[in-house]
Amino acid sequence: MRIAVLGTGEVGRRLAGKLVSLGHEVTMGSRMADNADAKQWASETGGAHGTFADACARADLVVNATGGLVSLAVLEAAGAENLRGKTIVDVSNALDFSEGFPPKVVTPDGRSVAEQLQTAFPEARVVKTLNTMNNAVMVEPARVPGMHNVFVSGDDADAKAETTALLRSFGWAPEQITDLGDLSSARATEALMALWLRLYGVLGPVDFNLAVVTA
Repeated sequence: MRIAVLGTGEVGRRLAGKLVSLGHEVTMGSRMADNADAKQWASETGGAHGTFADACARADLVVNATGGLVSLAVLEAAGAENLRGKTIVDVSNALDFSEGFPPKVVTPDGRSVAEQLQTAFPEARVVKTLNTMNNAVMVEPARVPGMHNVFVSGDDADAKAETTALLRSFGWAPEQITDLGDLSSARATEALMALWLRLYGVLGPVDFNLAVVTA
């Protein structure tokens, strides 16, 4: 597929690199077409780079790997016409570091970032996933041994199926992928970041993830 990855930070570069390795045509989007990090990533991987609008215009699928506090502005810069009908895989978390670490998890109007984006772009198809783990585990779940989970939330069944197929290509087994239902369930997974941050504070910079264990 032709995939736009929005965001030049650690998460965006990790996801974009994985997608290139899987044979996708990836364009990294940033505010400026000559963004230094995006140019370096493209030169190292053979991917392309451009503005948010450039990346989304030529994409079949969009990955939002920007910070949740700026995601709405990023997609506005990408342009509604470039998002219409496309699946937007939203891996963002809205974190406020203004008072130090751990940051506060922001809930826009009592909802989730994913719902905020879906409301702003009703003709796109937003799916929330991969926001409850570090970026290394996102693309290589075997880094954490045993059973652990990735969650999927969205209103459009076809968009969730497309996202699930992408997760499978990353190495997530079917039994690890938990469909939580409609997009309102993203409120729960975004709130999990508060727990993840506390665990990180205790465990340190090691790979870990959350698992649902049933009787």
